[in-house]
Formats: sequence, C-alpha cells, structure tokens
Amino acid sequence: MAKGMGDDQWWRGGVLYHVIPRSFCDSNGDGVGDLAGIAGRLDYLAELGVDGLWISPFYLSPMEDFGYDVTDHRAVDPTFGRLADFDALLAKARELGLRVLIDLVWSHTSSRHPWFDASRRSATGQHADWYVWADAKADGTPPNNWLSVFGGGAWSWDPLRRQYYLHHFLPSQPALNLRHPEVLAELEAIGEFWLRRGVDGFRLDAVDFLMHDERLRDNPPRPPADGITPLKPFALQEHRRDMAQVEALVVMRRLRALLGRYPRTATIAELSSEPDPLQRANLYTAGSDRLHMAYTLRLMRRGFSAGILAQAIAEVEARVTDGWLCWAFSNHDVERAASRWGDGSPAFARLLLALLLSLRGSASIYQGEELGLTEASLPFEALRDPYGKAFWPAFKGRDGSRTPMPWRADKPHAGFTTGEPWLPVPEEHLPLAVDRQESDPQSVLRFCRRFLAWRKTQPALLQGDLHLLPVEGEVLAFERRHGEQRLLCLFNCAGAAASVELAAGFRPVEAHGCTATVVGGQVLLPAWGAAYLTR
Repeated sequence: MAKGMGDDQWWRGGVLYHVIPRSFCDSNGDGVGDLAGIAGRLDYLAELGVDGLWISPFYLSPMEDFGYDVTDHRAVDPTFGRLADFDALLAKARELGLRVLIDLVWSHTSSRHPWFDASRRSATGQHADWYVWADAKADGTPPNNWLSVFGGGAWSWDPLRRQYYLHHFLPSQPALNLRHPEVLAELEAIGEFWLRRGVDGFRLDAVDFLMHDERLRDNPPRPPADGITPLKPFALQEHRRDMAQVEALVVMRRLRALLGRYPRTATIAELSSEPDPLQRANLYTAGSDRLHMAYTLRLMRRGFSAGILAQAIAEVEARVTDGWLCWAFSNHDVERAASRWGDGSPAFARLLLALLLSLRGSASIYQGEELGLTEASLPFEALRDPYGKAFWPAFKGRDGSRTPMPWRADKPHAGFTTGEPWLPVPEEHLPLAVDRQESDPQSVLRFCRRFLAWRKTQPALLQGDLHLLPVEGEVLAFERRHGEQRLLCLFNCAGAAASVELAAGFRPVEAHGCTATVVGGQVLLPAWGAAYLTR
C-alpha cells in the first residue's frame, strides 16, 4: 500500500491473486483442490508479495458449472472441506497480512436450490416470484428470443409450474428475480454472513446479468459484419434487453451499503465482453455508493501489439474517469495470456507481468500466471467444462486454463495431489513447477516476486496518473506520475530486440528485474523486454 493511502483504500493499486479451489492444492488426496490446500500455500502467496487473494466459489453445489451453480450460499461444499476450514484459512491469511475476497453469485442459483424447488412447485407461495418466470406464447414457444451464453435458448420449460424460466447460462442455473425485495434482502443477509466471518470483500459474478428488461422484449438481431456465421449464436443478437440494464445499480448500491458497515472491505465487478464494458465499468464504480472496482473480459479478448495495447489504455483513460479498473490479462474463463497473446516463453510471461503491474488501476494475477503457465491442450475425453463440450472442437472451453498448479516437478501430478487429479497436469507445465523456479534466479516466479516488492516502493505505479507517449514500432510507452516522481515505462511488444531514443534527463531505475540497458542515449530493449527510467 502506498504511503499516505488510508488502509480503507488498500485496494486502489492493490494486487490480488485469483485462486480456483479445485486446481490450487489438494490436501486430502481426492484429486480436487480444497480450502485446507489453499491455507497450506498461503505462505507462498505472502512471499509472492500480493495484497490478497480472490477465491472462486466453494459453496455447496452439484458442480454442473463447478461452483457457480449454488445450492446453499452459507455452506462449504464437502469437496472443499468444511466451514471450519474456511475459518482456519481466514485466520492464517490474517497472520500473513493477506486480504481474502470471495465470489458472490447473485444473478442465479442452481436448479437444485431449495428456493427454486419451492418456486417451481407453487405460483402463489413465498418463493413464487424469486425467479424469472414467464408464460409460453400462444404457440408454446418461449416468451422471447433471448439466448443462453452457453448455447441454445435462454428459457426452459418447467412441467410443474407450466411456465418458462430464464437462465443465462446452463438450464440448471435459473435466474433470480432481483427486483423482488425479499430476494435482495436474503442475498444481503448472505453477504453479511461472510463479512461477519471476516472476509475482506467480494467479487460479484456476472454483473451484466443481474437485471433484464422487465417487459421481456426481444433483442434486436446483430448480423455478422463479415457475413460469416459466428461459432456461438449468442453473438447474433444485440443484447439490449437481456443484460446490462441500468437498474442493476440498485443491487450494487445495496451491496456497497452493506460493505460500508465493514471498514476496509472492497468489491470487484465482473463485466462481460459485450460492447461498451468500459462505460459500464465507470458507471458501476463511480462514486461512493457503487462497487469499488471492475474488470472486463473484453480487454482480454483483444489482440496483442503495441498499437492494440495503446488503444486499449487510451480507451480506459478516457472512459474510466470517475470509477476504478482492476486490470487482468488471464482468468478462469479465458485462454491463458502466455499462449493467447504470445509465444509462451518465460520472457513473454515476464513482459506481461511487468505491464499488468504498471498500468493505472488495481491488478489481478491468475494462479500460475506468476509461473508463466501456458494454455493446456486437452483431448475431448479429458474435458469437464460443459461450455467446452457444447462447442467442441471449434471452442475447447475453459479447462485448458484450469489445470492444476504444478508445485513439485519430481512428484506425481506435480505435487498437486496424491490421488488422480480432476484435470490432468500437462507435461509442459512440469519444468515450470514452483520448486524448479524457486531455485532459478532468472525464473518468471523470482522475477514476479522481485517486481512486486519493487512496485510497492513506487508511488507513481500505485497511485499515479498515466500518460501515453508516442513511440514508433512495437514499443509501448507511457509515463506514470505522482507528485514529483515521473516514471517512464517502456515495453517491447515484439519477439525481436528494439531501441528507443531517450529524452534528456532520464536515467535507469534499478531493482525491478527487467534487463534493458541504456547505451549512448538509447534504451536497448531485448525481445519482450521492459525498461523503467526516471528523471
């Protein structure tokens, strides 16, 4: 945390580490990671130098979407342990000075949730309107043309209720009716349950799907610009009615008011890649009555070049003016950036980390990103992700970014488990295991630790403004400024060496671990290299 920044503002410029419980560390040999496994590796995260961790869902669930289909928001699924294990994790995180944020899934539940069971059995009972129900059209078809992100229509027929229910993802994930005051009150009580246990905040899942058009009007078509039918029919609509409704601010204000009663807590909004995510990021995080931070999948799904990055940064600077962005290059829903954007080399992984941690905003490191893990290529028979199975082979799903963390190269399954892992550990990840990188001063892991430690000494990176600078070729350049500190940041976004003419008065900054050199008024950047200079 930067000097002069209050403890309640720790998240501004903070760095979170995103953990998937299933894939981080298995403590009991059943092949699935768990809460005790995370607790046993918290020293690793503290040594890495992050400010805290965000843990994906561990709630009671049938696991059809691996925890994002919840049946009890106050219970830990036995796969991951017990509530006592979570309390022990929190206690150890406190000792190590780590914040802990957890997922809140408020847009939907599992179809096996007791609320949904009660709702489908009675159109007049207490839970009748807790979900989004609608009558069929006269010809028996669904009430409108909305589509599911995971394929097919967004409506499923329920024979007990004799109505359609809305689901934006799997049919087993019915959408909650967040216009219902009792639903909001119950969700708020769930949030308070975890705040009282000591969590430091929440990542709010699928924020764009919290609200929909109350009149259930059709979405207009969105013909493909290139005339080619897209892989996923979801792209053939303009999603004006089924998502990203401004009324969602009501829900966000309720959540922010709740956190206002618990000092030093924070929230992160997950935004989809639908058009105008930066406008929504600003809308959802501006002021003191909305969420604290937002990240968007849209930024992860662009290409990689100095020009593309400069354009993305310029858009963020122009549009996220009153709010706050949490930058992320990888997470559990997209292909790992080392493969998606680059050549998978350690040099490219180091460049990504340096860039991610130099941008204005907060940052989220996805588990294994500090090792330079590449996307795993899995055969169909190894897939577990229903999204990937639905669109195979053109889209291979999300399992390739969810494979287990490699801890020990010489151990079965890289030390992740003593049993059979739920997803295989790729052979190519073994040389990148934590124990191998611990002993290599030039490894991505050692670089990440060094850079994070240096970053904490740089107010310009933690709190400063960002100013893009024009540079020819594949070098991205910007200045971070705070007070009298001016930090020039240069990134070679190509796999060949490059040089930049250095303005008078700048001198190299040391201790960050990057290997660029200054010779005769020029900065010499190796392939995928970065440099930092100051006046």
